Amino acid sequence: MSSMTGPGLVAEQPGELRTDRLMGLYDELSELAGQRNAIDGRIVEIAARMDGLWGHTGCRSLAGLLAWRLGASAEHAKSIAAIAERIEEFPRCVGALREGQLSLDQVGVIAARAGEGSDEHYRAFATHASVSQLKKAIKLEPRPDRAPKPEPQASVSKSVGEDTVTWRITLPAIESAKFEAGLQSHHEALIGEWKRDHDADESDTGHNRDELRRPPFPTLPNAFMRLVEAGWDVEAAARPQGHRTTVVMHVDAKEKLANLHLGPALSAADRRYLTCDATCEVWFERDGQVIGSGRTTRTISRRLRRALEHRHPTCAVPGCGATRGLHAHHIRHWEDGGETELENLVLLCPYHHRMHHKGEITVLGPASRLKVLDCDGQLLQDGSLARRPHGPPPRVRPYPGTSGERCDWWWYTAYEPPSQDKMRDAIVTVQPKDEYL
Repeated sequence: MSSMTGPGLVAEQPGELRTDRLMGLYDELSELAGQRNAIDGRIVEIAARMDGLWGHTGCRSLAGLLAWRLGASAEHAKSIAAIAERIEEFPRCVGALREGQLSLDQVGVIAARAGEGSDEHYRAFATHASVSQLKKAIKLEPRPDRAPKPEPQASVSKSVGEDTVTWRITLPAIESAKFEAGLQSHHEALIGEWKRDHDADESDTGHNRDELRRPPFPTLPNAFMRLVEAGWDVEAAARPQGHRTTVVMHVDAKEKLANLHLGPALSAADRRYLTCDATCEVWFERDGQVIGSGRTTRTISRRLRRALEHRHPTCAVPGCGATRGLHAHHIRHWEDGGETELENLVLLCPYHHRMHHKGEITVLGPASRLKVLDCDGQLLQDGSLARRPHGPPPRVRPYPGTSGERCDWWWYTAYEPPSQDKMRDAIVTVQPKDEYL
């Protein structure tokens, strides 16, 4: 008697029938995997031919271009780019990928970290090894002697969890002592405030407050937040925008000339780049002599910037997902009569903002109908290039897959790059004897 065991599960069948059906599905998977591998191999070859060309698209890297135009993840695009960059070093591995006998993930691991001259070694090993086994095999390679480790550098890193964010701060000893002293100072100030409030409550009521209503005792995280807020308040008072570093520049609005304060003159591209999102301080001159100054004004207000971030929180250039440190850019520059309003403003990352003012990409508006052109005037569009194929799939052998067996690393011989002595011996061996007479 047959029965359904749950969603996605077929009715119970005799063992031989289930095995035959499963083997048939395996055969189809093997054929499709071989075709997919061959297609990935062709994509790698195309990516290798893009060397020196992808920079004209406004992308920061070949991997960024591939992720954008293929609709792929960043990791998948990085694997393709890594293979493309070392395609000449691993002809056997890439050839096996093109023939459908190795997967992109397998060859990507090899191209990412394998030593020079290891093409033949890993071509043979990858036939039976999984991706994780390849990673371990590459780790077993003897690495060249590394230079002495540099002095530890200060760093700040962040990891985001489901409900919390973890910050890790690394400081040299002297800076760490300064940070610890500041943190301890704010902690003691919070404790003093807590005690004053607590004593005041006791004196007003004549007895201790209820435990459930008593404010918690200040902790080091409370002191850290107080330290941050104190610094933030000082910074906000000095620089209300809080987004950009202050660079002082003198601009002649009539002649459209600019120079840095006590510094050199600026090109038109640098002048427009720096004045796109800046604080303006008006000075009045007569016959070249300063006669007074006006108040400081913000070209793009904080309220307007928040509206820009709400409308489009990433860089406006297609394929760029940058969200931090964005610059507010005037589509029609303010010195050409462009207004500081939403329809004339877009957010650009520093990289693409600089490219625009260098003339390498063009941003056209208004913002509701934004167009971004590359250096050749071609429109950059969102989305991948994927479309319905017109030709048949590649005719390659089915992908056999890895053996799936446990690897006994005790018997594995890691690849060792040839030493300099062996290389000299090899060169001597192939030279004609006449040269030694």
